[in-house]
Amino acid sequence: MKPQLLGNWTFKACDEQEWLPAKVPGCVHTDLLRNGIIADPFYGTNEHDLQWIDKKDWEYEASFDISEEQLAASHLELVFDGLDTYADVYVNGKVVLSADNMFRSWRVDIKDRVTEGKNQIRVLFRSPIQEDLPKLEKLGYALPASNDQSEVGGMGDKRVSIFARKAPYHYGWDWGPRFVTSGIWRECRIEAWSEVEIRNLFIRQDEVNESVARVTAVVTVEADDELNGNLIVTAAGQEWKSELKLDSGTNIAQLEMEIQNPKLWWSRGLGDPNLYDFRAEIRSGDRVIADAEVRTGLRSVKLIQKADQAGTSFYIELNGTPVFAKGANHIPNDSFLTEVTEERYRHEIASAAESNMNMLRVWGGGIYEEKIFYDLCDEYGLMVWQDFMFACSMYPGDEAFLESVRLEAEENITRLRNHPSIVLWCGNNEIDSAWAHYDEKAGWGWKKDYSHEIREKIWADYEAIFHRVLPEAVSLCAPGAEYWPSSPIVSLSRDKNQHSNPSTTSGDIHYWGVWHNTEPFDNYNVYVGRFMSEYGFQSFPEPRTVRTYAEETDMELESKVMLAHQKNGAGNRLIKNYMDQYMNEPKDFPSFLYMSQMLQAEAMKTAIEAHRRNKPYCMGTLYWQMNDCWPVASWAGMDYLGRWKAMQYVAKRSLRDVCLAIEQKDDTLSVHLISDISESVTGELHLALYNFDGEELQGLSLPVHADPQAALVVYQVQVDELLGTHDPSSVVLCAELKLGAELVDHKEHYFVNDKELQLQQADIKVTEVAGSGGTSFKVESSRFARYVWLSAEVEGIFSDNFFDLIPGKAKIVTFSARHAGGDTAFIPASPGDVSVFSMADCITAESVAVQ
Repeated sequence: MKPQLLGNWTFKACDEQEWLPAKVPGCVHTDLLRNGIIADPFYGTNEHDLQWIDKKDWEYEASFDISEEQLAASHLELVFDGLDTYADVYVNGKVVLSADNMFRSWRVDIKDRVTEGKNQIRVLFRSPIQEDLPKLEKLGYALPASNDQSEVGGMGDKRVSIFARKAPYHYGWDWGPRFVTSGIWRECRIEAWSEVEIRNLFIRQDEVNESVARVTAVVTVEADDELNGNLIVTAAGQEWKSELKLDSGTNIAQLEMEIQNPKLWWSRGLGDPNLYDFRAEIRSGDRVIADAEVRTGLRSVKLIQKADQAGTSFYIELNGTPVFAKGANHIPNDSFLTEVTEERYRHEIASAAESNMNMLRVWGGGIYEEKIFYDLCDEYGLMVWQDFMFACSMYPGDEAFLESVRLEAEENITRLRNHPSIVLWCGNNEIDSAWAHYDEKAGWGWKKDYSHEIREKIWADYEAIFHRVLPEAVSLCAPGAEYWPSSPIVSLSRDKNQHSNPSTTSGDIHYWGVWHNTEPFDNYNVYVGRFMSEYGFQSFPEPRTVRTYAEETDMELESKVMLAHQKNGAGNRLIKNYMDQYMNEPKDFPSFLYMSQMLQAEAMKTAIEAHRRNKPYCMGTLYWQMNDCWPVASWAGMDYLGRWKAMQYVAKRSLRDVCLAIEQKDDTLSVHLISDISESVTGELHLALYNFDGEELQGLSLPVHADPQAALVVYQVQVDELLGTHDPSSVVLCAELKLGAELVDHKEHYFVNDKELQLQQADIKVTEVAGSGGTSFKVESSRFARYVWLSAEVEGIFSDNFFDLIPGKAKIVTFSARHAGGDTAFIPASPGDVSVFSMADCITAESVAVQ
């Protein structure tokens, strides 16, 4: 029988009388906004005016019809895929379930609570703030929760986020607002069934290689009574069958299967992300009494940690092939989760693939994502590093909390375990290094606030969650899956060598010396670890996006609105300080916004290429962060509206599967060739030094070769020899890699920073390529132009943008518009009106060289 979705909801505050229309799935904040009760939460400083919402209790109500056919079923179950967070559910006036974990689903049989015809459902949400304040008082001491913006919420230093199994970022973060939501945030429905029901179908991958895939269908079945029948599984034109004996209650049935010469699932760049559809049926005689389908990819995954001369390796091995992980950290796409459409998910995942990424890390301060997110990662060949939802805090360890965590973990692992994209489960974000239990001098300073006895209690609670409950859940629900207890961490040595720092030579590293410690960009070349799972640099969104939350009068660095949309303390001032160091003075605030993106792009280019040059010592680079949850100055490469910043285009160029990287160290310049593909690379390297008039001052060509998955220096020269008598502030080195007739990569290198470049105003022309239907354009410049930015009227992306132009070397770019429907995120289209700027257009007249 088809599930019945529940609709026509209304809601109100429990202390008010008027019922208003509600949208489910949704939350209180979005329902208040739709009813005109509150202003846009993201606009101006409105966040601060809406903190009253999370202090109230709220209730939702709906009526639903039950048919005679439904009542005739053995079971009539009310299912909530997500309740946020503390909720009591009433059916016809009687409590049927109580929820206390946002990350769990809830199922209860209501057959004895309903009647044929009209019935009533009511969901009472208790304030997560009022619910958890007594827990803080009972504990007797505050637990660290660095990013809980309790002050914004009018709660002083009372940080209660750690008590709720709820998305941590709802309480604020250093890139996100504080909106502590309540509501029915995932689908709710009624399911009727009789006799037998398949609860879960898991394709356990026992042995997978290019010759054979030995897998087991693990089927969880609910049965009313004992039953003898058959279990039949089909996939890729094959069928497997076994006899099945079911007892009343819950049963686990297993069927071993073998697929010869399987088409393996590969991450983007290494092969096709092949997927198989498996269908399981339970038959009684010729009658199918229950069935289920899942899609998965066949692959083997290992986290390789092998001792070597430097320390210990850290990389993902996929189907026996070491993979250099390239990508970013993903956060929720919205502060209000039900506002994220399938199109927005597809835009993000397609953007990651278009940017030559092969991994996203689902960060532990958000949510276990929607099915569509993982489906898209499966389809696009993006590996997923999956955190459990714990971040930057210490957590309680009472039995009720641990049991809630256990159930949460087991359910979400079970829900997600068929996705081939998930290659690693990680316990938490940054907690091991923040607390640093075994090193008195390390950490974030949390330990000093507690006595020895309380320290030991807090750490014992930590170990209970991350060294016992979570790894046991992974082992139970996803046998063979890899688990990493915290990011970053070196190992579970249980001494001071356990905790990660920028210089560790094992485990993974979060390097924040650049930005938080105001270290120079060049330190990205110094602190390179085995796997760089976080690093980043901030920028503002483009002016169009900023104007969605700010008026013209707010367009200054220290305005109340700009400060309200900068969650990292003195972040705005930090951007300016770095800009003063590396770039010329912007002529106005919109130019400052553009140049902040150029600054961010330069930082990320330096970091990404440093990591890739050091392959195979370093085998992963995941920058912070892919996306935003609201319009804000942040570390994201795409802003809240999905608009690519300069950094996203630079990342696309720096993450090419076969690429060049130019390194200048002291007086030596080296050209590196980096390959992430499984075939050898043989081609030709062209180097040319140009002045800013486009005159080639010197050049050379030489053959180059790289073995599969190699990184090596293919050319080296002394800087003085290369420059000769030419002014280093007025020349650019252009490197091009050709494989046959194909230009695979090109990079520019400058001998001074942007502040010292002798830039001049340039006449940049953008002309449509004949026969392209208005989708391709030729871009050329009369003078050297740095960071040429093409801005389109239509929402979408160019094939390249924020690039440098040398006179006489035109560039052809194509435009693709965002596509709201279907299976494609971008389609070739006309961009409408195109504006063009470069760095010289953004700096003060005094900074522009006189021609």
